Amino acid sequence: MRFRCRKPGGGTFVEFGGPAVHVAELNGRALPAQLEGGRLTLDGLAVENSLTIKATGSYSHDGGGITWFRDPMDGRIYLHSMFSEHQAYRGYACFDQPDLKAAFAFRVKTPEGWVAVSNTPGANSDGEWTFPATKPISTYITAIVAGEYHAVRQDHRGIPLGLYCRQSLAEYFDPDEIFEITRSGLDFFERRFGHPYPFGKYDQLWVPEFASGAMENAGCVTHNERMVFRSKVTEAARMGRAETILHEMAHMWFGDLVTMKWWDDLWLNESFAEYMGYLGVAEATKFKTAWIEFADATKAAARTQDQLPTTHPIVADIPDVEAVSLNLDRITYNKGAAALRQLVAWVGEEAFFKGVEQYFTAHAYGNTELKDFLEALEHASGRDLEAWSRSWLQTAGVNTLAAVLEVDDGAIRSAALVQTAPSEHPTLRSHRLRVGLFDLVDGKVRRRRAVELDIEGASTPIPQLAGERVPDLVLVNDGDLTYCKIAFDERSIETLKRHLRDVEDPLARALAWGAVWDIARDAQLRAREYVALVLDNIGVERDASTLETLLGRTQRAVETFSQPKHRPAVRAGLARAAREHFSSSEPGGDTQLQWAVTFIGAARESADVEWVRGLLDGSSKPEGLAIDFDVRWRAVDALATIGVAGEDDISRELQHDPSDEGQRRAASARAARPIEPAKREAWEKVIHDRATSFAMRRAIASGFHRIDQKELLSAFVQPFFGSLLPVWEAYDSEEAIAIVQWMYPRAVLTQEVVDATDAALAKDLPGPLRRSLLESQDGIRRALRAQAFDSAEGE
Repeated sequence: MRFRCRKPGGGTFVEFGGPAVHVAELNGRALPAQLEGGRLTLDGLAVENSLTIKATGSYSHDGGGITWFRDPMDGRIYLHSMFSEHQAYRGYACFDQPDLKAAFAFRVKTPEGWVAVSNTPGANSDGEWTFPATKPISTYITAIVAGEYHAVRQDHRGIPLGLYCRQSLAEYFDPDEIFEITRSGLDFFERRFGHPYPFGKYDQLWVPEFASGAMENAGCVTHNERMVFRSKVTEAARMGRAETILHEMAHMWFGDLVTMKWWDDLWLNESFAEYMGYLGVAEATKFKTAWIEFADATKAAARTQDQLPTTHPIVADIPDVEAVSLNLDRITYNKGAAALRQLVAWVGEEAFFKGVEQYFTAHAYGNTELKDFLEALEHASGRDLEAWSRSWLQTAGVNTLAAVLEVDDGAIRSAALVQTAPSEHPTLRSHRLRVGLFDLVDGKVRRRRAVELDIEGASTPIPQLAGERVPDLVLVNDGDLTYCKIAFDERSIETLKRHLRDVEDPLARALAWGAVWDIARDAQLRAREYVALVLDNIGVERDASTLETLLGRTQRAVETFSQPKHRPAVRAGLARAAREHFSSSEPGGDTQLQWAVTFIGAARESADVEWVRGLLDGSSKPEGLAIDFDVRWRAVDALATIGVAGEDDISRELQHDPSDEGQRRAASARAARPIEPAKREAWEKVIHDRATSFAMRRAIASGFHRIDQKELLSAFVQPFFGSLLPVWEAYDSEEAIAIVQWMYPRAVLTQEVVDATDAALAKDLPGPLRRSLLESQDGIRRALRAQAFDSAEGE
């Protein structure tokens, strides 16, 4: 390492995860090779310094540093790095912070037959790989991937493109579609950003046991293998993969070329990439319904996080590295992207991208703060963004917007938009939005007019609507320009109950679906009524993403929000509807698959259960439905959950699919069984077994919690709270937080769990644990409120 020192004679430290440093020399002078808390002290610095370290690092199985993996299918070894956001020191000694950019050159020795990939193009000589120095980049986006990877390559306008996956997954890989998305994305972003792709070549690698969705290493992007589809998937899954690909590609400019100075501004990297990922998918790929998915799923997830007791401003305070990953949540990604979509509407799209181009030009290969980005947009648009930034980025909470009409003889005399905020976060924001008027005409709910305007404060008049005929539906935020909750007047609510399926515009319909779900989550619509409303109106939905979101919410309403006495009947209604829709769907299509998966999960009647079992033994042969790995494992898991599939069934399926994914699915199914030994074994694996990989423990934890196993799972409530501090002390902070989130007794929907959480919170706990408990407890509280409301009538 070569580095300068502003104050000669001073000292600092270099970070390394160990376990051992063998030799450390600073400017030719030997240093004590002793690590203290992952740090090696450097003192007596000169103006120009040279540091040489020889050390041994540890491979990991927790998702950080450098992961070592042996493929159970063929025994091949695969390695990959994951250095975000503060994990590079686990791979090599470095100054591991984003504002200390440097050029990095790697040399890698590998066994014969391996490939190695890094940030720059590598040259191989008998297993000796040399990677030339990078441009100035941050430590967290450096990368090394090595192993016997299958590779496919192309060239696009002089940019070498590479796609990599494990050899055992090569038969499932679809490089043609991925290359098409990659080429389209590079063209799109270069045009939009006014700046050429900055890192020469562009490799994408799908790597095993990856802890995240993907990582934007400069020129060497790593992806989670779940996007190598071993089974049939819907267009929603393919669109999700495209969005991830373009999200990471956007980071090549925003995050890699220009990097935020410190972790408290890294939210902008993710918010920008999330917004640009959706924009790129909608405008540059075949997936034209991306903004519908954004409205119906991405923003809904943001609203959910924003109503937790732990919500925080988009611009978060990051006091230490433990807080980095904790604050990169749905506020950072989802709400941040929604705020940027609103910012584009606020300043205008042309001005926004003009400012972005100026920003990249001025700060290429440097570090910036939020003010640098906003100044570029102000200069391009002429709008003062100080107030906008203060209200949107530096405050928490979500506003509710409602159109209030004064009506006279069937016509609107006056109209206003009323804005409210929760008492804990009382900020009223400025919004650029549209208000749509819809009428029921010939059995269809059609837009008559949309008015676009700026609003601020508690009430903003809409004079443009005076004299209009009273519509059947008033849709605030028509077009989904802003981020908010939507409130409806009584006439609009009645229209949606009877005619939500008849709303012609799919984006408007998605907004209505999202608003109705918010009402159910707030215990203002009974779970039974919500499920009935969905099942009465869902038949119109053919977009795979919308249908997937609706089915997920409906299952949540059944399993979590319905009163336990009502749950069997409500679930049976869902199963009947799923069977009917499945039977009437086009064979082999997305809709058939989605309804089949729903039916498998809801099946409880003996004939239905036998049909599910028949998917495994071949007695059920539905036309067009591929009985592939995913469908079979879903059937095994569903049967295990209700106690009609045991170890023999799971082992038999594992013989059919002995891959690492199959092993994780088997472990999850074992944990799902409603017997005490299965729960006890799962508990021990997740809480205590350090030899079990992060990915495997996550799979086991996902099977542990089942909503109809409350009595069985109640035995683990107090042990969970007793394990909090031991887990925190035994694991590094990110892994400990994950275990606490995974194993919180979320399926035991009782006041006992609420009270036990309060008792734990009354103790002196580390901040990240407190936050995790508060968020999990909020889910229990919300479920109990919804169940109480669901039981209030109709007993």
